[in-house]
Amino acid sequence: MMPNRPDAKRRVLFWLSLVCLALGALLAWQAQAQKAQPEAGLAMVMTIDDAIGPAIGDYFQRGLELAEEREAELVVVQMDTPGGLDASMRAMIRAMLTSPVPVALYVSPAGARAASAGTYLLYASHVAAMAPATHLGSATPVQLGGGGGLPGLSESEPETEPESEPVPESQGAVQEAADGEASQGESTQDAGSARQDESAQEPAKRRGETAMERKVLEDAVAYIRSLAERHGRNADWAERAVREAVNLTAREALEQNVIEVVASDLDDLLAQLDGRSVVMDDGERTLSTAELVVERFDPDWRTELLAVITNPNVAYFLMIIGFYGLIFELSNPGSLVPGTIGIISLLLALFAFQVLPVNYAGLALILVGLGLIVGEAMMPSFGILGIGGIVAFVIGSVILMDADTLNISLPMIGGIALLAAGLMLWVMTRFIGLRRRPPRIGQEELVGSEALVLEDFTDQGHVRLMGERWRARSPEPLARGQLVRVTAVDGLTLEVEPLASSS
Repeated sequence: MMPNRPDAKRRVLFWLSLVCLALGALLAWQAQAQKAQPEAGLAMVMTIDDAIGPAIGDYFQRGLELAEEREAELVVVQMDTPGGLDASMRAMIRAMLTSPVPVALYVSPAGARAASAGTYLLYASHVAAMAPATHLGSATPVQLGGGGGLPGLSESEPETEPESEPVPESQGAVQEAADGEASQGESTQDAGSARQDESAQEPAKRRGETAMERKVLEDAVAYIRSLAERHGRNADWAERAVREAVNLTAREALEQNVIEVVASDLDDLLAQLDGRSVVMDDGERTLSTAELVVERFDPDWRTELLAVITNPNVAYFLMIIGFYGLIFELSNPGSLVPGTIGIISLLLALFAFQVLPVNYAGLALILVGLGLIVGEAMMPSFGILGIGGIVAFVIGSVILMDADTLNISLPMIGGIALLAAGLMLWVMTRFIGLRRRPPRIGQEELVGSEALVLEDFTDQGHVRLMGERWRARSPEPLARGQLVRVTAVDGLTLEVEPLASSS
């Protein structure tokens, strides 16, 4: 039996070796088969369904970085936005133009829009697509500090605009027609009528009324035209969208070469994009989207948190909480809770104001108003400081934000103003009530108090008042144990008189 043990071990090792060789060959064959078969590409889908701001910009740029890391073939952004901040929009466009992964902006679902900043993003994308029953346009920039459209852009320009009307030339042509020969007059009239037809077909461009408005408007026009020319889209309509705030439906945008595709859903979009050439930063590229695997990159907690903090209403409320928290901590040192909450809220509000288009005159008015309201509580001025503080607070709150799509809710402003007014009114009534109460300290507190006579005396003697022995003076004789009332205080001597009810 002993000589057979080495043979058994050899057989086991032999079969184990065969199994390992077979597994190795199988794995090698599988790897070779996977290399021979082309891997399915990846299409990353993101969603933008809010105003363009710091949170959306951070989410968009992180999505492009992830798509580049995953070597995606295409990024599809389903967009529905009313517009947003210029700085965030330009940061997103820079990231899109320099991205090695093509980006297709798809305005969807039905009923969505790509207004204002969304129109710029659509023009900057490598592929512009829309779903039926969607629209784009209204790309006119808003006025800095006013929150509305640029004056003179939403309405017709003043009639006095010398740059657009060649009045002297037309008048000279008419004079030559009256004084010259008949043939020369006919040619001049024909030229004048031709110019009138051209001016009727091409209305004067709106350029704004002030230098700042013209600078903002012309900068926006040049920006969107450069994006249109990069991707071969309709630059003239893009300029009209900026100057005149015009809009187009999905079908009209396709007919006017503003977009490339009208797709009913995501699968239809990928099917229509297959084989299409797009302009990238390093040249043209042909898309292959027939067999792409769709992977979604939805907004995560970081995006949601940034969106909440940078919401103008939330930032405004955090500022109010922070201000009052610090005031309560300073008025009651050592309580810690108001100060901790106040400093955290104030820092979050300052972070939000750093990335939001804040009108600093409005912010200063808010802080001055809150200071006046607190001053009314600390040193009452019968409403002068309080009313001035409420007025400054309301005006500053209304003009705090520069962007039209990021205004603070008027009901919130009114509610906080009413709360501050109620607090001020309560403080005033409390002070008035305190003034009507009798004094509780000092010599004034002694007047009207009752004292006990300690000895018989006719003119001067001693009484006990509030547990203390006082010298007293009375115009009437007093007996020991008699109750008296203090009528005045003369230094350390009390003027007293006997109580009518005392015996």
